[in-house]
Amino acid sequence: MSDALVIGLDVGGTSTRATTLTLTGERLGTGRAGGGNPTSHGAEQAATELLRALRGALTDVDPTRVAAGTIGLAGAARLLADPAGRAAFDRAWQDAGLRCPYAVHGDALVAYASGTAAPDGTVLIAGTGAITAQVRDLRLDRVADGHGWLLGDAGSGYWLGRESVRRLLADLDTGRTPGALTTAVLTELMGSAEIAARPRDTVDATIQAVTRRPPIELARLAPLVVTAAADGEPVATALVAEAAAHLVDSVGRIRPAGAVTPVVLGGGLLTGETPLAAAVRSEVGRHWPDAPLRTAGDGAAAAAWLAARELPEVTDPTALHARLFPTTS
Repeated sequence: MSDALVIGLDVGGTSTRATTLTLTGERLGTGRAGGGNPTSHGAEQAATELLRALRGALTDVDPTRVAAGTIGLAGAARLLADPAGRAAFDRAWQDAGLRCPYAVHGDALVAYASGTAAPDGTVLIAGTGAITAQVRDLRLDRVADGHGWLLGDAGSGYWLGRESVRRLLADLDTGRTPGALTTAVLTELMGSAEIAARPRDTVDATIQAVTRRPPIELARLAPLVVTAAADGEPVATALVAEAAAHLVDSVGRIRPAGAVTPVVLGGGLLTGETPLAAAVRSEVGRHWPDAPLRTAGDGAAAAAWLAARELPEVTDPTALHARLFPTTS
């Protein structure tokens, strides 16, 4: 086996992670930096974080040994279509001492590859937002949702947060005593669970507290919903069931009935042992009972694997994947 190496990066809005691998699957270095998505942070800042993560992963490695690399990030097509953004990433790559080419793929493909080596399947991601993608020959094919907080992302962390506030406002409008979930939401937003003598004053104050901040920040309320659902709180339990139905509906838009290819679940809401993850697993199992169900893993390692499988020295990419992800391949 060649002494060549590969490097992969999983670039997100809040963190950037890099991993350097041998072609036998040994991890030689890892790096971590701040958010590196150029859409969120601008190309120059994103490239700065990219370089920081690369240098961490290459601390004890000769970068000239790296034969290929892959960068996975949301909005990959926007980066590829932006000459200034691509130039900033090229400079970061070169400043890290790398002389090999690199590929850019969407984060949905990297999440899929972290869950399975199968060339065809489906990935469902739910975190702050939500998106589903069909994968064919390890390339993204059809996509459903991912439309953003204003027009879509049904079942996402943002959606859960927004719906929890709506339930709170409905309680206040009708004069119902808020339950455990809506009380927690009121406290998070207002710093207190106290309701004014005239409930409409609390409604107005709650609306102001929400609208003063960027809409996407409603996603920070999602953990309250998940925790309350785990405790059996009725409103939270209903919201989780509705969110799961929305997420699986997005899968059904692009995945044929009776398909037996794998389904990979990714994103913070679906990779842990949460009520929403359990509900989605149940719904996926009901709709596609013969499909293997996987959970996304280390995105940086998956990006490195995508780079490795393009090298002629790697004759059995599936075996390499099994070494990297022994519980998913």
